[in-house]
Parts: sequence; C-alpha cells; structure tokens
Amino acid sequence: MRHLMTAFTLIALTLSLAAAGSARHIAIENNQGLELVRVVAKSVDYKGQKALQLIGVSDESDGDQVALVKDLDFKDGTIEVDLAGLPAPGASNTARGFVGVAFRAAPHATAIDCFYLRPTNGRADDQLRRNHATQYISHPGYPWERLRSETPGVYESYVDLETGAWTHVKIEVSGVRARLFVNGAAQPALIVNDIKRDVASGAVGLWIGSGTEAYFRNLRITTP
Repeated sequence: MRHLMTAFTLIALTLSLAAAGSARHIAIENNQGLELVRVVAKSVDYKGQKALQLIGVSDESDGDQVALVKDLDFKDGTIEVDLAGLPAPGASNTARGFVGVAFRAAPHATAIDCFYLRPTNGRADDQLRRNHATQYISHPGYPWERLRSETPGVYESYVDLETGAWTHVKIEVSGVRARLFVNGAAQPALIVNDIKRDVASGAVGLWIGSGTEAYFRNLRITTP
C-alpha cells in the first residue's frame, strides 16, 4: 500500500508540473543568444541592476528594431520581463521612450505582434497622452497609426508609468487573444481579442521604437 501511495504521489506531481507548463529563464543581461535587428546591444548596469541596453541604429521606416531570442518557438503562453525606456539623447520631441515585447515574430522580424509602452505618456499633464500609454501593434499590416485611425482607443490604453523606471511587464497569449499586465497588477492594462496576424508560432523579441534608449532584464517565458 505504501508503494502504491508513493506511485500515486509521483503521478500527481508529474501531472501538476505538466499542467504548470514549461518555464524558461533567458539570461538576456549577458547579451548572448540574440539576433539583433536594427539595434545595437550591450551589457550594462542600470539603476543598480545588470541589464541589456538596446539602442536603434536605423530609422523605424526600415522595419522593426528588435532583439530576437534565438532558438525559441513561441505560440501560446506567458512572457514576463523587466524593462525601462526613455527618449535617447538627441531624440525628437515626439519620442516617448517606446519599449516593449514582440511575440510570434517571423524570421528576422519581418512580421510581428507586439505590446509596447510609451513611458513619457504615463504621467503627462494631458489626458489624451495618458490614454496612449500602452499600445498593441501588428506589423506590417497594422501599425499604430492605422489602428488609432480606424478603431480609436481599442488597441491602446492608460497605465501609470514612470519614464526610465524599471517596469514589470507580463503578456499572456492564447490563440487570437492577448493581454498586457503592468507592474504586477491583477487586471490587464490592455486586452486584445483579435490578434491581427494568423495564429502561428514565432520568436519572442525585445522591441524598441525610434529615438529610444531601453533596458531589459529578467526575461521569463512559460509555455503550455
């Protein structure tokens, strides 16, 4: 009977671990295992933490600026990372410190889905800017300009952000749905119920926009 109970315990533990999914921590801080697409990267200390710094090296019109995680195929699951964004030195006054996470990315980031933040909007003294603090995009077909023009307010929202501060982001992806959580909130800051690209697997990437200096650390990906 004792051996039988032990066997049942092991089976239950195995099933529990399988249900919890497969979690992977990726040491992006070491600037290894990344495909750099229109960005330069280096390991730095930022606000007392070892981090990966990303700065763009081309205009956004050339394509997305992103560091893709190599040897990772992501379809559904959870992506978590600590990030910080601020306008780069010399950036235009329209720079917002654009920083986020791409998922289901095609090779070389020729197509992506992405959630990103506009940190300088989070505490702006202008309600409309605050309402544009978070953003979902799907390139190449659905850039932010098209989404805002055709469906204003649907693919962006307000969340409290501090420019240049470490911010925890969690993204949950399942089928055609995705949700963005910021700084450990129980409720999502932004919900997307119709991911624009076909449901497919692809890479996870650390994404930045034009005129941005960004930092990333503690990337963790969990898949079913």
